[in-house]
Order: sequence, then structure tokens, then C-alpha cells
Amino acid sequence: MPKVSVCIPTYNRSNLLPYAVKSVLAQTYTDFELIICDDGSTDNTALIVNQWDDPRVRYIRHPVNGGRSRNMRSGFEAACGIYFIKFDDDDALTPEFLEKTVAVLEADPNVDFVCTNHWIINQNNEKVESATKENSTKWGKDKLQQGVIPDLIRQTFEYQSLQVGSTLFRRACLAEVDYMRPQADGCEDFDLLVRLAIAGKQGYFLPEFLMEYRFHGGQTSLKQNLHFLSAKVFCISGYKFPDEQLEKLRSHKLAITQQALGLRLIEKGDTLEGRQLLQESSRVLGSDRKIMLGLMLSYLPASLRQFALQSFRQVRPKDYTEKVREVAV
Repeated sequence: MPKVSVCIPTYNRSNLLPYAVKSVLAQTYTDFELIICDDGSTDNTALIVNQWDDPRVRYIRHPVNGGRSRNMRSGFEAACGIYFIKFDDDDALTPEFLEKTVAVLEADPNVDFVCTNHWIINQNNEKVESATKENSTKWGKDKLQQGVIPDLIRQTFEYQSLQVGSTLFRRACLAEVDYMRPQADGCEDFDLLVRLAIAGKQGYFLPEFLMEYRFHGGQTSLKQNLHFLSAKVFCISGYKFPDEQLEKLRSHKLAITQQALGLRLIEKGDTLEGRQLLQESSRVLGSDRKIMLGLMLSYLPASLRQFALQSFRQVRPKDYTEKVREVAV
């Protein structure tokens, strides 16, 4: 039985999947199985997977697309290792990831998972140091010290400092909290980490850059954004924190997410639902400029409101994620 199960869920990414798979096969720690979960790909993914003649590679191919969370759950349910990691088909592990994270879990049985820092890479597989530094600062990883993570609920819910794809878990702790709830599809990583924290699990931070997270064109769309925001509203609505300050924070974060979802729905043309969400968020946020703008735009024809919102995005300064995605192949 392998000690570690590595899961790569994939869907129509046959051009990127080899980079992810090869990063696992190049690990300095070799006691693992690699489970590739194919969510009904219509490209040549199956043909690509056949090139790896390695008994550690297992391929689960679903006949139809069932959604991200269900695909990831299938890999988790098939896993045999006592340790488990899932990362996306456009990302990669550095060669010492498993060796260094397994060592932490082996050394301290009270640690449920170990999270590392990660590189930002572009579509040419190049590490982007400036974006890596900005990303680490944005999510507060630059402030985390090596060791057991203090106040895990705040780190996962408020700061969102941790990332599932750069984390090795004890598989047992994931089974306890219902790994990857289908209702959270699109927001399942955030949801999983918050629920682990609420359950009192213990996380450890290893500040080494042991994973590669890719920014590339085509990652986001209006449809994907709506899916993510809807799932996040579902997740945040369901959490309950014993701390009064955290409950206030939850209420504020829910309002911010409702605001973002309302604006996107108005852009899409779902006017009544969008207005309702903006009005709900205003009960917490007050007379917010974005809310007022969204409500005004909702009375314009759909084509004009889409043009206005897209124009606003174009004139605002681009952040590091957009700059990395613009790198040409």
C-alpha cells in the first residue's frame, strides 16, 4: 500500500496535464500512487495518460462530466494512502514537496495537514518572482512563521492564507469533514479548509516554495465567476463561529460576496435576482458605491450594462494575476 495518494483531477487539459504528472513522477519521495481523475474529457486526455507506463499511475475516466467536486471526490474515494494531496491539472509540485511535507506529518502525529508556500508560474512554465512575492503578501503567507498555525479559523476564513493544492493532508481528517462537498462546487478548496479549522484540526505551515500555481489565459469567465460566487454564498451562509467578532466578520464577508454576485448577475441579465442580492448586502454594507452603481446599471438595457461594467474593468489598474496571464506563448 502506498503511503501517499496524489490526486490530479482533470478535464480537457491534455496540453497541460503532462507537466503536472511529470512533476509527481519526479518526486524525491517515491512511496506514492498517482490518481488521475478525468471528468469526461472530450480531447485526447486518455491517449496522453497511456504514455505513462508506471504502476503507480491510476486513471479514473468518467463517461460524462459530473462537476469538479464529484470528480475530486472520486479520486479521494479511490485513494489508498494515509496521506493525501489534490492539486489541479495546470499546476505542479516541486521535486521535494512530498519528501518535506511527509517528514512533518511523520514527526508530529498531532498535525493534521502541512501547507507550503508556492511559486506563481505562467503559461510557459516560467516562475514569476515578482508575482510570487505579491501573491504571498496578498494572502499573508509572508507573515506566517514555520510551525503549527495559530488561530486557524482566522487564517482560513478571514485571510484565506492557505491553499489546498500546496497542502498534504492526513486522509483520515478529510474523511471526517466530508471531503469536497458537491454543494460547494467551485469554492470547494476554501470551504474544505474552513471546515477543517471549525472542526478543530491542526495545520502546520512550511514556508518553502514547494508547489507551482499557474496563471494563464482563459481561467475565468462570467459563467465561472457566477458559479464560484454562488458556491461561496452557500458556504459562508452555512458557517457558524462561536466567537462574536468572527460572526460579525462572517456577516460582512457574506455581504461582500452577495454584492459581487449581484453585480455579476446584473451583468448577465438576471436583473431581479441581482437587485435582490445588492439590497441584501446593503443592509450590512450601507450605501456602498458599488451597490448604488449596480442598481443604476440594472435599469439599462443588458448590452449597455455589460459594456459599462467591462469598461470599468479595463480602466482600472491591472494586478499581478492579469499581468502574468498576458504573457504570450
